Amino acid sequence: MIEKFPLRPVSAGALVSVALASAALLAGCGSSHHNDEAPPPPVAPANPSVAFMTDVHFENVYGDFKSAQFAGIPTKDGKNATIRTMYAQLTSTRLFNENYFAFRSALDDAYGKGIRMVALPGDYSDDAQPINIDGINDILREYQAKGMRFFIAPGNHDPNEPYDDDEAGKSDFLTKDGKEQKVYATGNAACKSKDPTVVCTDQLKEQGYESLIGKLGDFGFMPNKNDLYWETPFGQYADNKYTYEAAVVKGDLKNRQFEMCAEGEGGSYKAAGEKALGKAYTKCSSIIDASYLVEPVKGLWLLSIDANVYIPNGNFDPANPKSFKGFDGAGNAGWNKVLTHKKHQMEWIKSVVDRAKAQGKQLMAFSHYPTMDFYANQTGAMKDVFKPGAFQTARVPESATTAALAATGLRLHIGGHMHFNGTNDYQDTAGNYLVNVQSPSLAVYGASYKIVNYKDADTVDVQTVALNSVPRFNELFPHYQVEYDYLQGSTNADDIKKRWNRAVLDTTSYGAFTRFYFGELSRLRFMDEYWPCEMKEAAMALDAKQMLILSQLQTQVTLAQLAQVPGVLPLTASCAAKGVASGTVVPASQLTADWAAATVKATALATAAGLKLDDFAAISAYEFYGDFHRTVYAGELALRDMGATRVSAYKVLMGAFPANPASIVKIGDKPSDQNAVNVLFQNQFKQVFAIFKGLGSAKPSDHFVIDFKAKKLSNANATGLSFN
Repeated sequence: MIEKFPLRPVSAGALVSVALASAALLAGCGSSHHNDEAPPPPVAPANPSVAFMTDVHFENVYGDFKSAQFAGIPTKDGKNATIRTMYAQLTSTRLFNENYFAFRSALDDAYGKGIRMVALPGDYSDDAQPINIDGINDILREYQAKGMRFFIAPGNHDPNEPYDDDEAGKSDFLTKDGKEQKVYATGNAACKSKDPTVVCTDQLKEQGYESLIGKLGDFGFMPNKNDLYWETPFGQYADNKYTYEAAVVKGDLKNRQFEMCAEGEGGSYKAAGEKALGKAYTKCSSIIDASYLVEPVKGLWLLSIDANVYIPNGNFDPANPKSFKGFDGAGNAGWNKVLTHKKHQMEWIKSVVDRAKAQGKQLMAFSHYPTMDFYANQTGAMKDVFKPGAFQTARVPESATTAALAATGLRLHIGGHMHFNGTNDYQDTAGNYLVNVQSPSLAVYGASYKIVNYKDADTVDVQTVALNSVPRFNELFPHYQVEYDYLQGSTNADDIKKRWNRAVLDTTSYGAFTRFYFGELSRLRFMDEYWPCEMKEAAMALDAKQMLILSQLQTQVTLAQLAQVPGVLPLTASCAAKGVASGTVVPASQLTADWAAATVKATALATAAGLKLDDFAAISAYEFYGDFHRTVYAGELALRDMGATRVSAYKVLMGAFPANPASIVKIGDKPSDQNAVNVLFQNQFKQVFAIFKGLGSAKPSDHFVIDFKAKKLSNANATGLSFN
């Protein structure tokens, strides 16, 4: 089970009495009513801060599988570590284990700063299994007992599907011998066939909406007696008179459903949709919408939007509409599909915005998904340069989606999902101004949380709190050492492929650990998945000094001739198609002289920036592509970790390429090996470094101020680094 701390019994009503909340008799939207037994909470500050902790991906590292087959790894203090392997972590876009400690650290930090309200915009769990939901439930109640309030929005990992999945599980839990153990829910085919190699327990079942809200209702999903106001998208209160008793009725799950069809939202929207589509809507069923609006303290409205869209698929069975197999996952749908499949939400959001403005409420909206381009407007360039589908560009909201959200009048939205730190804004011709704050994950490089605070009605301060120091972050490292030793000693081909760099266990802080993890994630996964062959070879072979020289190189020596001049440039023609030489062919040895001439030019560029070529040589290929991916995820937080010298070196590279590089000659979809040695690199990496610059000189994302009246973002971090 999860590590226990002394808890005092506390009721749902009493929880808020120790939280920052406004006087119990103050009305939110009309009059409010509270149970006479609930003690009145203290008066809140005029402008309370809210901490946003996104994509926690909580896994209960000391949870209980409730299985006689496998209890995890016994520890010296009598607990059992139920953890995933280090290899699984180093090849995943999220950590599974150490974020357990990071979450506690973030809560402690926020509590120490006097923050008593925490929003969790989705993926608070890693796949909503009972073992993990029970664990995070324990932690949230522990901190609630200290006076904190929590407000959850669902993410695509919680739930994975709208209904329970009893076939789910993971194949990579770590054993005491350093091996992998499969643990699946009892409905899995391996469990039904009694596979002796599989541990079967419904602690690994992935829960749907009904189960999750039933367990976590106290964290915003259901009304609290001391909230001043609470509503769902499904109707206002009679005569606009709010009561807790009426809210309980509204909160009943049978009153929080809408019709989802494969083609779009049904219900009152079906006829118009069918007319526009020219055919009938199909595969329709009722789905829960877990959205809510809450006023926990006087004047502050938190709008938790359930932007999950689970669209019925070809496996949908009208006779069994609650089968999880009948729905696609929500990961790529996001706000693009909200516009077509949750039309009621758009109307509700506009209503909330209008009422917040009329009543002078400080509105903070949050959902799991970003509302606009989260790649600092580099999405188009990234699609052009990298492999199709690289960097999950399918998840970028369409411009029409952003425009539709801005048209509701919504001004501030905090999102997650991409595990990115970033900010973007949008203004339409009607003057609507929307700011999207991307709150980073606690489970990746750049692990941080956001503190959002209204300074006045039109000014919001946003601070990013980095989790560089996390107590106990290396508590599980001895178990990974056993895994490492096993993999090193194994002669099994699959085990050999899973060997990882043991240096990760030498890291001395959570910040250093996540930085190392991201370098390995880049090496083991991103470079293969995202980078075209010839770009991958260059990125993984060249240090920044060689890149700078190559940016200046002018030669007629071709890729096909590189093998004749080993030692000049660590590149090959292995990714190119074989072409036929034409025209004048210069000797391969000419590359040596051309490289020397390019080195002189590179030296001059470095000197002009107050640098030496050795400063560039210090940036290995591993560091370069790691820095690129870290900047994709962490934005200006990554530049802070690079330091001024490295940032300056990259700025030189960003401006070093020819204005108009020679075009690449192709044979089919591959570059020809008759291209000159410099052509591919200068053409492709000019674009790579332009994207790199855009990512590292985006809208402020560390500490900044939003001025809604002036419609602008201002950097409040005077020491921040940028590629500008």
